[in-house]
Amino acid sequence: MKDLFGKAILDYQTNNSPEDLITETTISEEDEMSVAYLFRSYTEMPKMEQHALQLAKGKILDVGCGAGSHSLSLQNDRNLDVTSIDISPNAIQACLLRGLKKAKVQDVMTLENEKFDTILLLMNGAGMCGRLKNIPNFLLKLKSLLNPGGQILLDSSDIIYMFDDDGDGGKWIPGESYYGEIVFTISYKGEKEKPFDWMFIDYNTLQNAAFANGLQCELIMEGEHYDYLAKLSI
Repeated sequence: MKDLFGKAILDYQTNNSPEDLITETTISEEDEMSVAYLFRSYTEMPKMEQHALQLAKGKILDVGCGAGSHSLSLQNDRNLDVTSIDISPNAIQACLLRGLKKAKVQDVMTLENEKFDTILLLMNGAGMCGRLKNIPNFLLKLKSLLNPGGQILLDSSDIIYMFDDDGDGGKWIPGESYYGEIVFTISYKGEKEKPFDWMFIDYNTLQNAAFANGLQCELIMEGEHYDYLAKLSI
């Protein structure tokens, strides 16, 4: 892993000639992503993210924190105890430079001996498990990190809209795998990252997986474009 996503974040934070990231997936063509967007303030965030942050309480774990904007809002605006983790060393360096007090390079699947009241997985954070077959272990790991009465807040999208209609009003969907599974490629400053698995999980599939692994699942909010915010709890 070249950590190009984190490099773009660190370049922006240190004013080191940042450029847009170029993203491409197995179901979409190349697109530019502004790194500045990752540095948005609370007032600049979508309403769904704002609502998730309003629901956050107690001791908080921000998984896949990126540039740390969600964590900073909770730490600075509400004086909450936030631990921010990401597998990107460059991103965590940027988070520390931005003033996050508890940011560290960490894969949530290897996090041990800590418990939290709120676990955040925003900007489609649950997608990091990569494939639908990985969801049970992923959810069980998150469940093991919750205090009694704790909650997992995550947003995602149902990407069914990206598939073509068939003649019967349905969708042309690949039959060999879950349609929310994609492969991402990121390029930055002429370098290309090794392709990686990502997943967008629709709400019904998430709800079924949650119930199967001893978690309650509640639909908190629906967006205007197949996106949603959900709360999982024991």
